[in-house]
Amino acid sequence: MRGAHDADFFDAAERALVERALVVVEENSPTQRIALDGMISRLGRTAELIRDSPSIASSWGAGAVRAFSAESLIEQLCRVPDYDLDLHIPTKAVLGQAYLVAKINLLKALRYNVEAVLAPVELTEAIEREVAQSIYTKLAEELFVSIVTDPTAPARVKTGAARFLFRIWEERLLIEVDDFAPILESAWDARSRLLPVLGTMLGTHEVFRLFREARDKRFLDYFGEDDVEEEQLLAFEEFLFGLSHEEIAQLRAHMIEEGHACISLDDARALLGGARPSWLPGSGAQALYTSYKKRRVNAAHRGLTGASGPKKTAEEYVMIAFLHAGASPSTAGMKAVRPGS
Repeated sequence: MRGAHDADFFDAAERALVERALVVVEENSPTQRIALDGMISRLGRTAELIRDSPSIASSWGAGAVRAFSAESLIEQLCRVPDYDLDLHIPTKAVLGQAYLVAKINLLKALRYNVEAVLAPVELTEAIEREVAQSIYTKLAEELFVSIVTDPTAPARVKTGAARFLFRIWEERLLIEVDDFAPILESAWDARSRLLPVLGTMLGTHEVFRLFREARDKRFLDYFGEDDVEEEQLLAFEEFLFGLSHEEIAQLRAHMIEEGHACISLDDARALLGGARPSWLPGSGAQALYTSYKKRRVNAAHRGLTGASGPKKTAEEYVMIAFLHAGASPSTAGMKAVRPGS
């Protein structure tokens, strides 16, 4: 079986961390070590399929009958609607998406196993950071797919999003979210650490915590600009509180009716009906991913029905602004522009 020491689809830091975790698991449960080795071996075979696949730019097309350039793929992506995308993307991209999910599952299995054997907290937290980075990479890909298939997005923006997707698909084994979209990783990582308190529903506490946690402030700075549209601020509220626009409006209406200046989490849960796990401490990257998916579905529904509220997620609004300003799929390219420039 393939062990972490020869898992060349991991970078050096990942490989060292996985090997360390495997040693701890084996000391306590050799059978679990064997199961994890099997997962690594299968992940390695998936990585080999990606590595053996020809460059997307040289092979993509109808049955790969003739060579298409990267520009041809980018143009095609910009024309395909979201409901029809799956059968228009290259095989290498599909394999890469499966690989990323398999990698996330492996890292989560490692985390569960080291927790079960009461390994040092530092090791568990290090694995959790790797899980989060892989989830954010998947989330970033989905975000760019949403933008490139948005019929209302300007051509410049759609083309920019397609270039990000091309790089993600072409370099799947080499890059993660911090390599091409550090602004998104910073915002998501900060938000995953935040426990909203609601209170006055002004978001003062939540914004302060995000500024304290975020390594890159540009996501937050964007919503502090004087010319940000109302719908975009409403999307930021959804991001901030982990609630839909409709739920936020319901809570505020209740506060006015009852003459209350603030509302607690328990009162909000009771009013909205049911527990909301995403508010709990330690919800982490997977809860953030779930939050994005819910916000994206709600926004799309409003766009189709004309209902009031944000028609995109906060992340989409920010990235559309960056793409319009000329952001490219590299750390340097993203750092070189600012929304509105």
